[in-house]
Amino acid sequence: MDELLAMIKEIDIPFAYDHFAEGEPVDPPFICYFMPQTDNFSADGTVYFPASEVHVELYTDKKDLVSEQSVESALKGHEVFYNKYEAWIDSEKLYQVLYIFEWRI
Repeated sequence: MDELLAMIKEIDIPFAYDHFAEGEPVDPPFICYFMPQTDNFSADGTVYFPASEVHVELYTDKKDLVSEQSVESALKGHEVFYNKYEAWIDSEKLYQVLYIFEWRI
């Protein structure tokens, strides 16, 4: 977990696990990350290689290729294979760029 947190800090964009606390305003760009489920390798009822799915969500108020490049450079620098998805959240007036990858825990 320490290496995952260090990688996210390298991106140099404000971040929080899952969400920022109420009353803790943050201007875009910002990142929320969380680990919604495990993806363990197991056999014979034993987990041999524990892993978690990780979601890193980049939020921006406009298309921000520089911030996306910061996230992608950190992931590539740590040899992380990721899938990328993008959506406009109309109610928040924010773009969400979602990176999903597996992290060994």
